[in-house]
Amino acid sequence: MTKAQNSFLSLDRQFSSLPKEVKFCRNCVVSNQRPRTRFTEEGICSACLWAYEKDHVVDWKKRGLELEALLEKHRSADGSFDCVVPGSGGKDSAFVAHQLKTRWGMHPLCVTWTPFEYTEIGYQNLQNFINSGFTNLLGQPDGLVHRKLARLAFELKGDAWEPFSYGQKSWAFQVALRFGLKLIFYGENGELEYGGQEKFKNMPKQGPEDWVVEQFKGATVDEIAETGLKRGVLKESEAGRALNWYKAPPTEEIVTRGVEGHWYSYYQKWTPQENFYYAVRHCGFECNDEGRSEGTYNKYVSLDDKADGFHWYLSYMKFGMCRASRDAQQDIRRHHLTREEGVRLVQRYDGEFPKKHFKWFLEYLDITEEFFWEVMDKYRELSNVWEKVDGQWVLKHVVE
Repeated sequence: MTKAQNSFLSLDRQFSSLPKEVKFCRNCVVSNQRPRTRFTEEGICSACLWAYEKDHVVDWKKRGLELEALLEKHRSADGSFDCVVPGSGGKDSAFVAHQLKTRWGMHPLCVTWTPFEYTEIGYQNLQNFINSGFTNLLGQPDGLVHRKLARLAFELKGDAWEPFSYGQKSWAFQVALRFGLKLIFYGENGELEYGGQEKFKNMPKQGPEDWVVEQFKGATVDEIAETGLKRGVLKESEAGRALNWYKAPPTEEIVTRGVEGHWYSYYQKWTPQENFYYAVRHCGFECNDEGRSEGTYNKYVSLDDKADGFHWYLSYMKFGMCRASRDAQQDIRRHHLTREEGVRLVQRYDGEFPKKHFKWFLEYLDITEEFFWEVMDKYRELSNVWEKVDGQWVLKHVVE
């Protein structure tokens, strides 16, 4: 396909709920265009409110005792696997797996839903993690179907990364059921840590029934596949069994088998920079050897996949926030940066185009550069943050 405007359809259902008037948090650099983020009358975002509670309200000792009781219930006596830890070999999953094994005496089976294409440093970090003492199962779906879904998601949801998101969430539950394991440990509750739904703030776990709204932009893989069939991008034979890897097992089966997906961040204060230092010390984690990643000042976040930069760049098209904004938000909340420092970093790096893997991205999706920019324009038109001035796209508001 070469023309987005001829049949443009967006399955990203987040836009309708976003405020038309753009405002930025007075404490960090996030705007109210981040889906599901709440702002107080004083102009403070929900993620910053939670950061304060983490430091001053939450009884972490009590939650640590809850974790101890949970792990005591599931810990195997014979050294067999007793929990599943999904991850990529990145800093956060390495931290969780190593903590469970060495601090709590658990026997984690680690699982990885493969990136679209590993970066050299991403693959090296996965190997370093495995070689530090972990068993890891790699889930690798039908490569042709995966590419087609990514191509469809790029246009329909403004994020080619979406098939990875589907599989990343579902793979852990599928493995848990196949191995008869009842405990899954994800890293952080992203809705709480970064701004979003707060209904699970004081709950340690979440089931797949909430994923569609919170992680999948309001649309399932079946909806993408249905459109792909109508357009002739997918064949009937490709839209059958192959799609099961992108879906969680039936809720009934999960409940009946007693499988639970917990957040480690519920039990221990979540600080990404400390996770990074921990993973370096214990799991051989390495930074981006080329320096900072495109679009940010950071050199240790989202290193695994050549598609990562485009995931963040599409966020910039839709919401006016890219990688530097996301990193600065976290660093301000965890007291590593002042807001003034964060603003300067966002103004300098946010929205930088991820040119390093651009040719690969076009070839992987089998699209032209012209089509790429047509899709960018369509999502800018849907957003509340962009306007055209003298024929050029400019942000209506920038953080200051």
